[in-house]
Amino acid sequence: MATSTKAYGVQSEKDNLKPMNIHRRDVGDNDVKLDITYCGVCHSDIHTARNEWGGSKYPVVPGHEIIGHVSEVGKNVKNIKQGDVVGVGCMVDSCQECNSCKNNLEQFCEKGATFTYNSKDKYLSGQQTYGGYSKSVVVDKEFILKIPTNLDEAGAAPLLCAGITTWSPLRHWNVKSGDKVGVIGLGGLGHMGVKFAHALGAHVVMITTSPSKAEDAKKLGAHEVLISKDEAEMAKHKNSFDFILNTIPVGHKMDPYISLLKIDATMVLVGAVEPLEPFHGGGIIGGRKRIAGSLIGGIQETQEMLDFCGKNNIVSDIELIDIENINQAYDRVVNADVKYRFVIDMSSL
Repeated sequence: MATSTKAYGVQSEKDNLKPMNIHRRDVGDNDVKLDITYCGVCHSDIHTARNEWGGSKYPVVPGHEIIGHVSEVGKNVKNIKQGDVVGVGCMVDSCQECNSCKNNLEQFCEKGATFTYNSKDKYLSGQQTYGGYSKSVVVDKEFILKIPTNLDEAGAAPLLCAGITTWSPLRHWNVKSGDKVGVIGLGGLGHMGVKFAHALGAHVVMITTSPSKAEDAKKLGAHEVLISKDEAEMAKHKNSFDFILNTIPVGHKMDPYISLLKIDATMVLVGAVEPLEPFHGGGIIGGRKRIAGSLIGGIQETQEMLDFCGKNNIVSDIELIDIENINQAYDRVVNADVKYRFVIDMSSL
């Protein structure tokens, strides 16, 4: 059985987001239903709504940075109760049986994770999953995240994608106190990378093409700002970074950033899901340097990140909007005109 609920979505790649009704499954024995209070706006939402990556199935209801209050739980749900503030991130299911899932890497599920929107819905035949631009959602208990009570709900929403996307590589590559860490790009991802690296005790350098971002970067926790267009400054930092988090969302020249890495150091890409410009192999061969990639994080790691945010009072810097302003917000995200993440107040739906 299924229940109708209000949402905002698109019917085609050329469409603006508009009000619509969608169906949510009824609460099963292992399910949690939440009434959505806030939902972050991720650039992935725009790529999917506009079919810029290909493979979008319409209608698309975006949104995978979901905060809500639990309204109903199934009989097998023990540690979540009505009224709890919880989150749902980029995934709502996985096989939970393969090696990846058993190792808490559900995002790499060998049978394919069920993403929060635009995945095949396992429960409602012939339907894809619909995201958080809606009044409510029903999710398997294994994919529900607990939000620390001291965190602002709206500010916590982007932690569920922008937060875990930047936290996971910092933890996987063991960034620690005293490391020199570069964060390339000061957007939704980059601003969280700066906050996390600072909180982990690293010496944080914001690397940007825009001198105008220097003041903001320092307020967020950067100790230095390196303007990547300034060749003399780049030369001063050559071979000095223990780790670089690269959040640039489009194809770009890699060689200038590779030159910044120490011997055996790593640069991790989290932004550019598209072809990169060719780079010179000598840049990595000459210092046994590594270029790696990272995709969100598993559920256990996402909960660890949220708990860290609770202890350190970390949330995203946001601009709160009503749902009727979502199309203008999309245009502003594309034009990099937001500090640093839009969040929708879902009471406006």
